[in-house]
Amino acid sequence: MSEKRVFIFGAGYSGMAFARANAHGARIVGTTRSAEKFEVLRQAGIAPLRFEGTLTPEIGDALADRTHLVVSVAPEESGDPVLNAAREAIKARMPALEWIGYLSTVGVYGDHRGAWVDETTACKPVSKRSVMRVAAEEEWLRLGQEIGRPVAILRLSGIYGPGRNALVSLEDGTARRLVKPGQVFNRIHCDDIAGALWHLAAKNLGGIFNVTDDEPAPPQDVVAYAAGLMGIEPPPEIPFETAQLSPMARSFYSENKRVANKAIKAAGYGFRFPNYRSALDRMWADGNWRNGAARSPMKRS
Repeated sequence: MSEKRVFIFGAGYSGMAFARANAHGARIVGTTRSAEKFEVLRQAGIAPLRFEGTLTPEIGDALADRTHLVVSVAPEESGDPVLNAAREAIKARMPALEWIGYLSTVGVYGDHRGAWVDETTACKPVSKRSVMRVAAEEEWLRLGQEIGRPVAILRLSGIYGPGRNALVSLEDGTARRLVKPGQVFNRIHCDDIAGALWHLAAKNLGGIFNVTDDEPAPPQDVVAYAAGLMGIEPPPEIPFETAQLSPMARSFYSENKRVANKAIKAAGYGFRFPNYRSALDRMWADGNWRNGAARSPMKRS
């Protein structure tokens, strides 16, 4: 990948994991909304630029020679911020562009009452943010068709990794074992997001890919497993009906599905962490579970 020149719109937790996995010396430029994060991006191997919804001359110049574009910016009511600002630049001022990767969410499938879904399942988003994601996916795929470039849509499940996992939440006292009978979630370690991105970028593969682990599981089981690794008692179980939750957290529990990942495997990618146990085991053994982004509960990108 030494010939690749990558631009990341939205170099946050997943984008920095992608940059840290740059094993071939690709040149990476990435954006953040805050200049205060520039040094963190530099440490991850990213030349930082500020993006606040406007195509600055600096961003325009950086895009001009990029071969690969990764987008990890959430859509807004006014549309996709990157497309709103840079659609024409991508179409007219990126002659070397070979491939686009867009990070989306499995939330686009909506609620399936615990049934399995895959890339052929129709999108029936429930939340407003997922409705906007579907619209953004369609816009990126349409742009790819217009310019004749492959677009990979990576639908991510609950993101975790160093600095963002059940071990951290147990240590800082924020872990809870909420129990809603039958509720399961898929998860994805940030290293597998990075691995899938590099794999698809290397082959310039487009399409829809669920980038998610093999084992949808109840969230309380993850906390209990992490507590076992730490040698501590897990927090008590709390019935979902009586739990104090933010509207955002409660909305996640309103959707229940098991997400299959056949397409990315068929493309040749092998998961480093196929389930939460293998990932927690590795982070605990390596002692790097505290490192990474600011501590926060698992959330979707």
